[in-house]
Amino acid sequence: MAWQGWPAQWLWVAGCGLLLLGLVLLLGPRGCRARRTLRGLLMARSKRLLFRIGYSLYTRTWLGYLFYRQQLRRARNRYPKGHSRTQPRLFNGVKVLPIPVLSDNYSYLIIDIQARLAVAVDPSDPQAVQSQRLLSPQASIEKEGVTLVAILCTHKHWDHSGGNRDLSRRHQDCRVYGSPQDSIPYLTHPLCHQDVVSVGRLQIQALATPGHTQGHLVYLLDGEPYKGPSCLFSGDLLFLSGCGRTFEGTAETMLSSLDTVLGLGDDTLLWPGHEYAEENLGFAGVVEPENLAREKKLQWVQRQRMERKSTCPSTLGEERSYNPFLRTHCRVLREALGPGPDPTGDDGCSRAQLLEKLRQLKDVHKSK
Repeated sequence: MAWQGWPAQWLWVAGCGLLLLGLVLLLGPRGCRARRTLRGLLMARSKRLLFRIGYSLYTRTWLGYLFYRQQLRRARNRYPKGHSRTQPRLFNGVKVLPIPVLSDNYSYLIIDIQARLAVAVDPSDPQAVQSQRLLSPQASIEKEGVTLVAILCTHKHWDHSGGNRDLSRRHQDCRVYGSPQDSIPYLTHPLCHQDVVSVGRLQIQALATPGHTQGHLVYLLDGEPYKGPSCLFSGDLLFLSGCGRTFEGTAETMLSSLDTVLGLGDDTLLWPGHEYAEENLGFAGVVEPENLAREKKLQWVQRQRMERKSTCPSTLGEERSYNPFLRTHCRVLREALGPGPDPTGDDGCSRAQLLEKLRQLKDVHKSK
């Protein structure tokens, strides 16, 4: 074969070139159908060597940061005012501000209005979170006239943690919170399960929810101090009618994490890390077509998205009624997709199998 006569260094260069091409196809911004299909099929088979190599490079080396910066530049050019129009939620002295960043992510500002103190959740685009110039009239630290004192990171992926460096440098007293298991960039204050972060009247509890990454956390803003609903900032654990991919765990791990969320109250507001509502509800209709709650929600979401309006927040009560990843205990879904009776009688095991099958079907569905 012709390549057998090549010098070793040229073989190495060619191999690296092919690997980088694969990474571009896998991790680059959404584009043509062929690229989305390849990415979906590779992610659906996340235990395969190619995906593991690409994922490790993305999360553990400077190559991942370069891809994040490329995505950031493209998103700023394509969506100079953000990918969605958002509305703040004002409670008794507390404001929650969703900020659309990148192509479909959300960052959040949680503000104690009286103290003029702010907490940022997953600030992937530091310019959007800091300055109203980019996303005017969207929310920002400058527009609200508040002081950023804390950053809460749900996990290490660059589309959730990429703004940590710039914001922590700009705000000298800002603390960066996250899991010590997850290599959070510029982490200053490690958190464990059920640790509480206090900022003014804000009481925010970290809950360990591994599966998407080993150290994934979600953050629960306690509604009692301001006499309002609690707010769950779920990162890539839970979306409107969806859940995240299991990159660094098993179906059993992800099921346990989702059950942690299921233990919260129905009126808890769900603030997810991505705008995936329309796509997720479409998939939910494939696996549970007779669900009337899903159909009603889909019609509302489609109206919102026609006007480029955000679909956040949902409530956990709503999610229980149509999110298939929270309904692995439901007989209708189990009869349609379940692996059959578990000979050991272990209901947890069969729920995990169903969750894994749902995730595999969703990965293929997204690639279409």
